[in-house]
Amino acid sequence: MVSAQPGSPLPSLTEKPQMPARPLPAPTASSTALRTAFLTVKDAADYLGLSPHTLYVWRHRRQGPPSFRMGPRGRVMYRVDALDAWVREQEQADSRSNPALNPLSVRPQERSARFTTA
Repeated sequence: MVSAQPGSPLPSLTEKPQMPARPLPAPTASSTALRTAFLTVKDAADYLGLSPHTLYVWRHRRQGPPSFRMGPRGRVMYRVDALDAWVREQEQADSRSNPALNPLSVRPQERSARFTTA
């Protein structure tokens, strides 16, 4: 077994070879925007404050935010702007957030003469 002497040009067998250090390219604004424009099921669930299982169930029932499959493996992905739009739709459909849908803000209808007692 040959072992390297200190100061010898041969590396020791127990040392790991050092990879030359190359600086990684800095992320550009477009690559960062592309990564954050699409979310996986787990990331979308975190973004919405839901469990990934809920998103899978909604997708199976054709409910919830719009999603699509992307890439060769067909990963389910969500667009951030589509999630935001879906949340706004949910807010507008809720009577607590939308005063136009609140039944207490509408004046009660008058009964017709047919239902009044004489």
